[in-house]
Amino acid sequence: MSDSIKHECGLALVHLKKPLTYYKLKYGSVSYGLNKIYLLMEKQHNRGQDGAGFASIKLDMQPGQRYISRVRSKESHPIRDIFNRINERLENLYREEPELWYDLDKLKSKIPYIGEVMLGHVRYGTYGSNRIENTHPFLRQNNWKHRNLILAGNFNMTNVTQLFDNLVQLGQHPKERADTVTVLENIGHFLDEAVQKIYKTLKDEGVSKANASEIIAQRLNIAKVLRRASKYWDGGYAIAGLLGHGDSFLYRDPNGIRPAFYFTDDEVTVVASERPAIQTSFNLSFEAIKEVPPGHVLVTKKNGKTSIEKVRDSGPNASCSFERIYFSRGSDAQIYKERKKLGSMIFPEVIKRIHYDFENTVFSYIPNTSETSFYGMIEAAQEYFKSEIRANLNAGEKVNLQKIEEILKLNLRIEKIAIKDAKLRTFITEDQSRDELVTYIYDVTYGILKPTDTLVIIDDSIVRGTTLQKSILMMLDRLKPKKILVISSAPQIRYPDCYGIDMAKIGQFIAFRAALELHKDRGTFVDVTTRVYNLCRKALKQKNPIKENYVKQIYQDFTSEQISDKIASIVKANDVNAEVEVIFQKLENLHQCCPDHQGDWYFTGNYPTKGGNRVVNQAFVHFYEGKSQRSY
Repeated sequence: MSDSIKHECGLALVHLKKPLTYYKLKYGSVSYGLNKIYLLMEKQHNRGQDGAGFASIKLDMQPGQRYISRVRSKESHPIRDIFNRINERLENLYREEPELWYDLDKLKSKIPYIGEVMLGHVRYGTYGSNRIENTHPFLRQNNWKHRNLILAGNFNMTNVTQLFDNLVQLGQHPKERADTVTVLENIGHFLDEAVQKIYKTLKDEGVSKANASEIIAQRLNIAKVLRRASKYWDGGYAIAGLLGHGDSFLYRDPNGIRPAFYFTDDEVTVVASERPAIQTSFNLSFEAIKEVPPGHVLVTKKNGKTSIEKVRDSGPNASCSFERIYFSRGSDAQIYKERKKLGSMIFPEVIKRIHYDFENTVFSYIPNTSETSFYGMIEAAQEYFKSEIRANLNAGEKVNLQKIEEILKLNLRIEKIAIKDAKLRTFITEDQSRDELVTYIYDVTYGILKPTDTLVIIDDSIVRGTTLQKSILMMLDRLKPKKILVISSAPQIRYPDCYGIDMAKIGQFIAFRAALELHKDRGTFVDVTTRVYNLCRKALKQKNPIKENYVKQIYQDFTSEQISDKIASIVKANDVNAEVEVIFQKLENLHQCCPDHQGDWYFTGNYPTKGGNRVVNQAFVHFYEGKSQRSY
């Protein structure tokens, strides 16, 4: 993606089911679990670079011994920073007391981080400043082991105000309105209630206070706690948690909006936001890794028993398709195939736009995340040549040998046109100076194009169009092509996200800006925007769920092609000499490429939860009123 859009957060959870001595003997290291969670986090660092955090729990520690450890970082390389700090503690202890490494019980009691249950998180903030206080995991502490709650997630709630008010009604005094705080305190409240209820029952049964703790751990029903806590949640979420006594869980939203994968055997339960992270870290097959079902919780009890329990009824499948197009690493077997297919399915439109002139067309991609869809487009081109030859050969007596020879002589011109300079940073904050520097982030390959050439560049998606306008097109124009054809393997992004991706301000979307420009061309801008604003304002005043996305009316008078053409005119700067065209993927093609991932609200405005319509209507109101703030 050429635009700078913040990613989703990433989760990593490792629950060891055997004593630490088992892993020391089998794998040669007491740090087996620590090493694995480090790998899981590194393999998901694409999902978050604002910060990272790690927490661990040691099982069966004596009173007075520390059993919960947490470390967080917001440094430029947060994962590296966290594990450097952990390793430094380990190395210092080894130098001071090397004999500890032969007595694991003493080692476990002396040093933090080495535990049986571990939770890692990589953060890309969609809200709030990049402060250490905003970095997961979050910790809710208590002297009762069972009431200690460590939480991390990949989520956004659309109804934070309602959840905040619910906590106030329960008698709490939350320190802020952030959804991370409200969710933590929400679960914590019902966890407290559940523990207290079990304790009262045990007391009635004559169980002593000292003996009650272990029985509470056994009887605690995490699914029931989450069922009560999440009754009013509206959003997309994959939330992982650890309880102080040693239970762990991963809870996924009923629509399956945010991803969550797991593997479990008799040694370990592991959870991550991406399948390849588990595959690589544990050297597993694709089939060994499962997806946590929507509306269910994966629970691993302290004793190692792992189960999946239903928390809420599953809703319509809304697994995020944008996740497939861009956010996840393409090393996932399914995602790789889907991205290639996205490239191949847009090719028929490409050859129409180049007028079947392969001799004067160069194919390339930008940025690197578009490489897989580029391969799909090239394979489609090669298949096109084969089909043309087959068609001529099947013509019987009318075989056109000259035509076949012409096809065979054609060489698909594939070039690496742009290479990102990883060392260059746009550190200037003044807009004009920064925009000038942005144009030099990519190095271009000179001497490849002819003045008669069309340069076809595929991008995985075009969101704001800012980088395309201020950097990429100006850079490509230096190569002096006749025409630049920009292809988006995703459909037009028209509506904000409210489930965990930093795309909340509708006025920034190039498709939205293009639609408004078309209304200005027709003289309907004032009438349409005023009507939509009034409808949104009226809907937002009601307490009941909003049933309609009124922002759809901004687009309804125009075809996708008209909006694409207007986008091309917007992103073409005055000093770009080449002709510029933009093509977007068709929505039906997206659904065909990603049949099991129907979350398409970015493109259609069809939100899977009740809060979605409220968010999009609020986003338009903010735009109309000139307020630069998110709408949830």
